[in-house]
Amino acid sequence: MENANNFRFKKEFGQNFIFDKNFLISLVKLFNLGEKEQILEIGAGAGTLTEVLATSFDKVISVEIDKTLTERLKEIENKHENLSIIFNDVLKLKTSEIDEMFNKKEYNIIANLPYYITSQIIFKFLLESSYVKNMFVMVQKEVGERFSSQPNSKEYGVPSVLINTFGSCKILKYVSKKMFTPQPKVDSCVIEIKIDKAKFNIDSLKEYSKFITNCFLMKRKTLYNNLIKIGYAKEVVLHALKELEIAENSRPENVSSQKFVALYNFFKQIK
Repeated sequence: MENANNFRFKKEFGQNFIFDKNFLISLVKLFNLGEKEQILEIGAGAGTLTEVLATSFDKVISVEIDKTLTERLKEIENKHENLSIIFNDVLKLKTSEIDEMFNKKEYNIIANLPYYITSQIIFKFLLESSYVKNMFVMVQKEVGERFSSQPNSKEYGVPSVLINTFGSCKILKYVSKKMFTPQPKVDSCVIEIKIDKAKFNIDSLKEYSKFITNCFLMKRKTLYNNLIKIGYAKEVVLHALKELEIAENSRPENVSSQKFVALYNFFKQIK
């Protein structure tokens, strides 16, 4: 196992790394991807996972925000012709630019994300890119359980609805906080998001995303009340709920992504 001594971790970047290479190799095998796949790694960090990816797949582009890691990561890059490391904030890069880097061919995202930007990064690619087909992301345990949750559970909310609309999500593996250096306060898990933009018929992913966010505006209120709050007329909302067989007293967390899509399309048709 690589030694983490003398490594300067930066709190501002939420750095918690896994140095156990054997664990990372077993994790990548769990993804069940072919060796010809293209990979976007978000957060190269110490480069331990980066090396595993470079020896496992055809093409790897790794984005790292911390430029003080340049010397360490450039050494790894120089060993692998199929590896490119970009020092930048992935949130500042356009998804169209990244798509171009992969020659507008399908690619997978593999990432160990700081908890404070997990949602931002996942939904950036989910809503903006046409070429990402799978995401394998290490996230906080509670976040993974929320993203993979189903209707009628307390964790079910905007992220789980959107992910279920554009694909599917499941937890592949729980990871103890003891695996990380420095050790975080919480355990993690690895989620797999399989993307299928054609799962439902939606004219605008961003408009739909905004609609779902508004539907969960007041989670303790009924969906009926939230739709009234958005600005829809009472009689229209009642008609929509009846037409789509959604109980008038349903809360947002009781409604499936399939029903939300139908509701969104219903309101789009009457505009």
